[in-house]
Amino acid sequence: MSKPVVAVVGRPNVGKSTLFNLLAGERISIVQDTPGVTRDRIYADVSWLDKAFTLIDTGGIEPDSSDIILSQMREQAQIAIDTADVIIFLTDVRQGLVDADSKVADMLRRSRKPVVLVVNKVDSFEKLMPDVYEFYNLGIGDPIPISAASRLGIGDMLDQIIKHFPEDKLGEEEDDRPKVAVVGKPNVGKSSLINHLVGEDRVIVSEIAGTTRDAIDTGISYEGREYIFIDTAGLRRKSKIKEELEKFSIIRAVTAVERADVVIIMIDATEGVTEQDAKIAGIAHDRGKGIIIAVNKWDAIEKDDKTIYKHTERIREVLSFMPYAEILFISAKTGQRTRKIFDMIDVVLENNSMRIATGVLNEIMSEAVAMQQPPSDKGKRLKLYYMTQVAVKPPTFVVFVNDKKLMHFSYTRYLENRIRGAFGFQGTSLKFIIRERKGG
Repeated sequence: MSKPVVAVVGRPNVGKSTLFNLLAGERISIVQDTPGVTRDRIYADVSWLDKAFTLIDTGGIEPDSSDIILSQMREQAQIAIDTADVIIFLTDVRQGLVDADSKVADMLRRSRKPVVLVVNKVDSFEKLMPDVYEFYNLGIGDPIPISAASRLGIGDMLDQIIKHFPEDKLGEEEDDRPKVAVVGKPNVGKSSLINHLVGEDRVIVSEIAGTTRDAIDTGISYEGREYIFIDTAGLRRKSKIKEELEKFSIIRAVTAVERADVVIIMIDATEGVTEQDAKIAGIAHDRGKGIIIAVNKWDAIEKDDKTIYKHTERIREVLSFMPYAEILFISAKTGQRTRKIFDMIDVVLENNSMRIATGVLNEIMSEAVAMQQPPSDKGKRLKLYYMTQVAVKPPTFVVFVNDKKLMHFSYTRYLENRIRGAFGFQGTSLKFIIRERKGG
C-alpha cells in the first residue's frame, strides 16, 4: 500500500537533520553546526502508533547569502508542496521569527497542503513558551514546541502529523492497474519514453534538464491491459548547483517509487551508469519493488559485437546489489525495443507477487544444506529448521534457525541463489527474515 509522504522544510541550522535522525531512529544524516552539511540519506521509513509513513529531509545546500538561502528554501518548499502529503515547517525558537520564515509560510499557506508548524530547540517549555507564541504570526496554525535534541514534544508533533494523512491513500489502492514509475537523472529520456508508449505528446519534453515539474500519471493501454506510468522528470531548474538538482531528483524518485509496483530505472547509454543512477536504483531496491533497467539512447552508441556485453557488465558492476534486475537496451526517440517493456513489466509483476508452497521451500532448503554445510563458530554450527514465505511484493521468507548470529550474510545469499535457481524471480528482490527457535 502507498504510504503517506511527510517532508521537512526549514532554514539552515533549525535542526532538520537532528529531527530527521530522531524520527528515523538512527543517525542517517550528518549533523554539524555548519549550514548545508546534510548530505547522506534523505528519506526514511517512520511509524507512529499504527501509521507508517515516508519521511523526507529536503535539506539542500545552503550558501551564505541570505537571498540564496531564501530562494533555496522556496525551492525546498516547492518540492515539499509537489510531493508530500503533509509538510513539517521547522523553525527555531532561538533564532526567532525571521523574514525568510514568513515568505516560505506564504507559499505553504497558498499550497493548501496540510502544514504542521514546529518550533524546535524549546528545551524548557516553562521558560520559552512566550517566544513560541510569536510564531502564531505566520498564520499557518498552532506552533508545536519541541526539542529534537532533548526529545521533548515529539509525540504531540507526530499526533498532529498523522491527523492529516489523506484517506484517499487507502482508497487509491482500489485502482488495481499496475503502477510503473519511470525514474532516472534529469534529461535521460523519461518523458520521451512515456510519450512514445502513449503515442502522443502528453508529457512536455525539452532539451533543458528538468522541464516537467510534477510527477505525472499517464494511463497507457497495451494489448488489452491497462497500466499507469508515473513520470518523475519533474524539477524546475532554478539553481545551477548540480548537487542540489540531483538531490531534488532523488526526492522525486522516492515519492514515485513509494507508489509504484514496478520501477523502470533509465540510464543514459551515452554517459554510462553513474553513482546517481546507483542512488536512485538503491531506493527501488530498498523498497522491494520490481525493477527493470532501461538503457536509453542506444541508437546513439557506436556498436560492435561486444558493446552490449560491455555495457551489461558495467551496469552489473555498479548496481551489484541488484543482480536480479532485468536489463533492456532501448531508444525512446526511435522506439527501438520500447514495446518489450510491457512484456517485461508483466513478468516482473508476476515474480514480485509469486508465492511458493512451504513444503517446496523446505525441500530446497534441505537440499541446499546437504550441498553446502552451514557455517559454524567456536564449535557451534548453524542449524536451519524451517522456512516459509510470509509476504509478497517483495517475496519475503522467514527462516527459523538455532542461532541468528551464525546466519552469515553469505549463507543467506547462497539460500537466495538456490531459490532463484528453482523459481527465477527475475526483476524482484527477495527479503529474508531470520528467526531463532530453540531445539528441534
